[in-house]
Formats: sequence, C-alpha cells, structure tokens
Amino acid sequence: MKNFILSLQHLLAMYAGAILVPIIVGTSLKFTPEQIAYLVTVDIFMCGVATFLEANRVTGTGLPIVLGCTFIAVAPMILIGQTKGLDVLYGSLFVSGILVVLIAPVFSYVVKFFPPVVTGSVVTIIGINLMPVAMNYVAGGQGAKDYGDMKNIILGFSTLLIILLLQRFTHGFLKSIAILIGLIAGTLLAGAFGVVDLNQVGTAHWFEFPKPFRFSGFAFDIGAILVFFIVALVSLIESTGVYTALSKITGRTLTRNDYRKGYTAEGLAIVIGSIFNAFPYTAYSQNVGLVSLSGVKKNNVIYGMVILLLICGCIPKLGALANIIPLPVLGGAMIAMFGMVMAYGVSILGSIDFKKQNNLLVIAVAVGLGTGISAVPEAFKAMGEQFAWLTQNGIVLGAISAIVLNFFFNGLKYQQNEENVK
Repeated sequence: MKNFILSLQHLLAMYAGAILVPIIVGTSLKFTPEQIAYLVTVDIFMCGVATFLEANRVTGTGLPIVLGCTFIAVAPMILIGQTKGLDVLYGSLFVSGILVVLIAPVFSYVVKFFPPVVTGSVVTIIGINLMPVAMNYVAGGQGAKDYGDMKNIILGFSTLLIILLLQRFTHGFLKSIAILIGLIAGTLLAGAFGVVDLNQVGTAHWFEFPKPFRFSGFAFDIGAILVFFIVALVSLIESTGVYTALSKITGRTLTRNDYRKGYTAEGLAIVIGSIFNAFPYTAYSQNVGLVSLSGVKKNNVIYGMVILLLICGCIPKLGALANIIPLPVLGGAMIAMFGMVMAYGVSILGSIDFKKQNNLLVIAVAVGLGTGISAVPEAFKAMGEQFAWLTQNGIVLGAISAIVLNFFFNGLKYQQNEENVK
C-alpha cells in the first residue's frame, strides 16, 4: 500500500503536465473533442511505456526517472502538422527517434560538453521556466474567466501551506507523501468551494486501448526530420541535467554507458510514440523534486507508477478522475516541486570554481537568455516561426547558449569529473 500511494503521488505530479501537450497540440490541429480525448489517453499510456524503458537498467539509466511528452516539441508539431500534414509530422518524429538511437553511443561520449557549469545552468533554467506554469495554475489557469480570483489564490497557497507543514512537523511515511496529502486536502477544500467538476468522469468511456496509426500513417520530409532531430538533441541536453540531478540525489555515479542507455531509451520512446500517433518524450524535471521531497529513491515506486499510467491510458474514466484536481491546487504543489528543481540546479553550480570569470559569464549569459526570452517570448519574433523552437523557448536557448559559451571559454579542458562519467 505504501508503494502504491508513493507511485500515485508520482503520477499526480506529472499528470497535469502530460495532458497539457496533447490538449494544446490537438486543439491547434483542429482535432475533434473525441480525438483529443484519445490523444490524452494514448499519451498517458505511452508515458508509462517510455518511463519503463528509462527506469530499468537493461534499456535505460536505471534511475527513478519519469519520461513525459516534451513541451519543446509543441511549436514544431503544430507548425509541421498545419503546413505539411499529420503523416509528415509523425513520419518525421519516427525518423528522428531512430537517429537518436543511432547517435546515442556517440552522444554519451561527448557528455564532457556538459560539465557542472552547463548542467547546473540548464537545471536552474528549467526550474525558473517551470515556475510561471505553477503560478498560472495557482491563478486558475491562463485564459480562465476567474483568473487571479482570490478563491484560486486561497486554494493554491492552502495546498502549499499543508505541504510545508507536513514537511516540517511529520516524519517517515507521512512526510514522504506530503505532496499527495496536500493535493487531496486541496481538492476537498476546492469541493467545499464548489469548483470540483465531476461531470467529465461520468461522461468518459470505461475502456479504450491505444491503436497504432490511429490518426495517420507516415510520410517523410527532410526539413521536418531535421527540425525534430534538433528538438530531440535539445531534449537530450535537458535530460542530461535531470540525470545529473538524480545522480546526486540517489548518490549513484553514472558511467558513459548509463548515459548511452538513457539516450537510447528516449530515442525508442520517440519511435514508439510516433507509431501510436503520440509525442516525443523526455525526462520530466517535476518528478526530480518529488524524489527529493519524498526521500524515496527506489525504482519499484516508479514501476508502480508505470502500471498506473498504463491503466489510466486504457481507461479514460480513471484518467478523468485524476484530472478533477483543480488547477490552483496543482499549482500550489508545483511551487514546491518546481522550486526544488531550481534549488538542485544551484546546488550543481556550487561545485564549480566561481573565482573564474569565464564560469560566471557562462552562467550569467545562459541563465539570462534562458529566463529573459521566457519573460519576453516575442523578442526574436522577426526570425520566423521556423526558429520558434529555439527563439521562443527559454530552456532550449539557455541550454544551447551554455554549451556554446562553455566550449568558447573553457574548451574541452573543463569538464565533468571523471568519477561522474567513466
């Protein structure tokens, strides 16, 4: 029972983020409500498959990593889907996943390009860029009629307060499920306010198994393949930061072979996702904070979450039940989890030599660009939509900036300690 509750906590932590991508993409590509509902369930199912590939030491890193659909791919998916069609969209994703699998052995050897000054900057940028999502949720969800309503603020910060009190005054099991208790208590409070909608549970279907090529087959376009391959490489860079953070949390030293298997698992997840007309997948940083807050680092909890994801991915009614948690309640919990991601980025940066001006410049420019473009996403609008994946995404721009600047200032001499990547 304890492991089940901890697994459920992991599922709830990533569920909202996982369903947002299919809703955004499906709506933009003019899918029907029924098709969007299927897109959500197949995405949840594929999150389970992808997480299993990553969490076991045969096909992945073996770390308690959760894979979910990447927000980086949203803009390219919409652009290519609207201009070139669904067949090109999914065919290009399929080929990009194969390319990731093929380059994984080489990519694992160039992890020296991602020393603490790079990975720490990336994890910090990820944490900072996630915080606006949490704050928008607390306010009620961007575009909501009651956005910023005091009722939403009360729900969000009541949830956060409950989590903080549990972390401060409880121990052992209760402390490890503080996030789940906070979500349940927040939802009950929201029910008292009359903002919990159960209608979606009543109207949802009981069972629907994912089907290959539900929406489209494959067609191929070199330009589209290149775009998704670049997006995949950026996701690998982002995941490298997650690998590093969880390596520190679990106290396990990663070898180059571990990195190779981690990258390969992500490539396989992209391939399988495309076959089922789903999404490209990457390591979810929100669950990193949960591993730290709960103190539970065993993979059997992640395997339990995989089973829950597969179930939810076949039973839309269960998925709808998990989705009754109001956005302000989720936002309150996300403040704690996303903040922990940012804190671990700062912790990674603590291992570098701050006396070197070069290192300070790498952090200053990378974090500055990564957070600045998130605050002003239209700054580089003149570069066109074809570069939106780079110019309108703080994580992507910050990560690439950190890599290029580190190479420019430090070359290959300054790299991760050999005990971290052997």
